[in-house]
Amino acid sequence: MSGVFFLQQLLNGISFGALLFLIASGFTLVFGLMRISNLAHGAFYLLGAYIAVVTVAVTHSFWVGLLVGAVAAAVIGLGLERGLLRRVRGKEMPEVLLTVGVSFVIADLVLWIFGGDPKSITSGNGAPSGALVIGDFTYPQYRLFIIGVTLVIGTALFLAQRYSKFGAIVRAGVDNREAASALGIDIDRVFTWVFVVGAALAGVAGAIGSGLLSLSPSSGTEMLLYAMVVVIVGGLGSITGAAVGAVLIGLIDAFTKVLLPEFAYFTIFAPMALILVFRPRGLFGRAA
Repeated sequence: MSGVFFLQQLLNGISFGALLFLIASGFTLVFGLMRISNLAHGAFYLLGAYIAVVTVAVTHSFWVGLLVGAVAAAVIGLGLERGLLRRVRGKEMPEVLLTVGVSFVIADLVLWIFGGDPKSITSGNGAPSGALVIGDFTYPQYRLFIIGVTLVIGTALFLAQRYSKFGAIVRAGVDNREAASALGIDIDRVFTWVFVVGAALAGVAGAIGSGLLSLSPSSGTEMLLYAMVVVIVGGLGSITGAAVGAVLIGLIDAFTKVLLPEFAYFTIFAPMALILVFRPRGLFGRAA
């Protein structure tokens, strides 16, 4: 394995892991705080992606598409949380069935409106394009852009969760929702904001991911599976865990697809199985 090849695969893994982090960070916060396995989270990714593709085609601006995709996912997330999930709060099976149903409805609507042909954001339109060339090393600038954007968002989330008042409230809700409510914290409002932020992050991931991965109506389900693996490996409610888990899964995915393509799915889910056996709380999860 040459040094250039190794570096390219390393960056491929980190860039894909960065995309997974954008999805998994919102998923782990919602799961950790609200105890809801929001299986519609992949649908937020799907919405953000398709709406971004359409917006970029109309406005010829990648940044407008990114913004509109994130806002659309956040609005749908707000409607889902306030209009539907609140009616079944605390009932695990109805919550799961409801979010699964919403994801099916959104995927079918996308298939009906846009068809099943793969879509993507075209190069240019303000999005980074071309390649970085350093000697024999060549690498797409768009993947480096994904890494850079995720570093900014991830740092902001970490600082907000660790040092802001809202972050302290979220951590309190993750650790002990009943005690937080007894202290006068409006947990329902916190739930709503966290859910909306999580949906917006999935929308951002979809908008950015549509310039990297082939987009189809099944993409939401595929990315949701990856996000669930990341959350299980990293730990419930942990931004740090989501970051470490995402990079780990991204690197495994990149190197396995090149070196052992026949074992690609096995090597993705094997770490999750091992974590569930030896450390069920995840790498950075706290005891209940």
